[in-house]
Amino acid sequence: MFSFIFRLFAFLAILFFPSFGTARSRVIVTTDGEADDRCSMVRFLLNSNEFEVEGIVNSSSQFHWVGGEGWHAFHPVEWVRDAIGRYARVYPNLKKHDAGYPSPEELLAVWKVGNIGPAGEDRKRSEGAEWIAKVLLDQSDPRPIWVQAWGGCSTIARALQIVQEEHPGRLEEVAGKLRLFLIWEQDETYQSSIRPTWERFKVPTIISDQFDCMAYIWPKVLPAGTKRYFEADWMKKNILEGHGALCSFYEHLNGAFHAEGDTPAFLHAIPNGLRSLESPGWGGWGGRYVNVRGNVWMDPPPAPGWKHPNGRWTIDWSWAKKFENVTRPEEVALRNRYFRPITRWLEAVQNDFAARADWCVQDFASANHPPLVRLRGEDPDREVSAGDEVIVDASASHDPDGDALSFRWWHYEEAGRFSGAAFKEVTAARAGYRIPAGAKSGDEIHLVCEVKDSGEPSLTRYARVVLRVK
Repeated sequence: MFSFIFRLFAFLAILFFPSFGTARSRVIVTTDGEADDRCSMVRFLLNSNEFEVEGIVNSSSQFHWVGGEGWHAFHPVEWVRDAIGRYARVYPNLKKHDAGYPSPEELLAVWKVGNIGPAGEDRKRSEGAEWIAKVLLDQSDPRPIWVQAWGGCSTIARALQIVQEEHPGRLEEVAGKLRLFLIWEQDETYQSSIRPTWERFKVPTIISDQFDCMAYIWPKVLPAGTKRYFEADWMKKNILEGHGALCSFYEHLNGAFHAEGDTPAFLHAIPNGLRSLESPGWGGWGGRYVNVRGNVWMDPPPAPGWKHPNGRWTIDWSWAKKFENVTRPEEVALRNRYFRPITRWLEAVQNDFAARADWCVQDFASANHPPLVRLRGEDPDREVSAGDEVIVDASASHDPDGDALSFRWWHYEEAGRFSGAAFKEVTAARAGYRIPAGAKSGDEIHLVCEVKDSGEPSLTRYARVVLRVK
């Protein structure tokens, strides 16, 4: 009886409080339609309850453009409509799990075609560029907009040129809302058009290379314990077979994961409790990044002496590509370290994918849903002094399905600034830590609470407490 009441309460909460009560990000996707983009789009649509989708825009890249031949040929833009059509067939069932899922009509209304000509062509005034400019200029909603480049930046560059040319007095206002997540720089337009005007406004910009562990090289670079979540047995059981029209749209590789190089761009924006949107340096499902200039962030160097490029961060400079075929143990260790900001989360990411695939075909009571992580007591951002005793407590957490929860508090060393020994792990909802006597003013300690449920598949959400030493 308790379980039935718990599930009924949770179902009503889903109806009246979309996305489990979390704040949703505004996102615009630009995509060159490569095979891994099309795979990423399946997962993106399954996660569309986590965002406010402001645009899905076809664009080109140095790899794919209208007029390109062979592998460089451009996939017809209608693939986006086809993906949304598959989504429409499972949408009624997805709504049973979260009322925050956008309707297919809403998604089609924001699908636009941008600059799809030769790579880097940003002079044409396309429908997609006009749409991005319109969203950025809209004053009815001041919240940030994450504009993602799954391909090149030409459509984004054209949109920002429209702002520059037609609204020169509003550049600072638009920059205040603009956020960029680039999967490499897949044409010249970030360097030639966007950077000269917009970097001075300190637009938060992530340019990622570590995404490649989720792209075509995954069989070579994923750790063995993680790789099984991408192989054919797991993918067939959890995604490809018996999970409805959208999942059957996924372009697999003989039953295995194909590639989703663009997925980290939107994993970064999922409100899973890691608070990754607060700083690219904090780390989350979409990776962790270091500041290289202004407010531009790139991948952490795998070892001292590795230097970021002064110009484009692209396939020709890619550290991921340098690691693709290494075999010497010391090089493999460096590779594992380089991809660790993403690979450490991939079991949870894949299980989340599997749960959402279930949502396409199962009712609420038959499927699993992520736990709701809640902290008791003080603010998660705290000022502390050396010698202080700190209590962190996630015992207010609960599960929508009434599943048992397990807890693990751990010190995310790479995300903070602290030269002392790592804080111990605690496998309980409540943990106590003493700030070491040697902690210095300016030190920052990140404690993550990882909460897993006992459902199938097991789902994980988080809380992060940031301790700043006075």
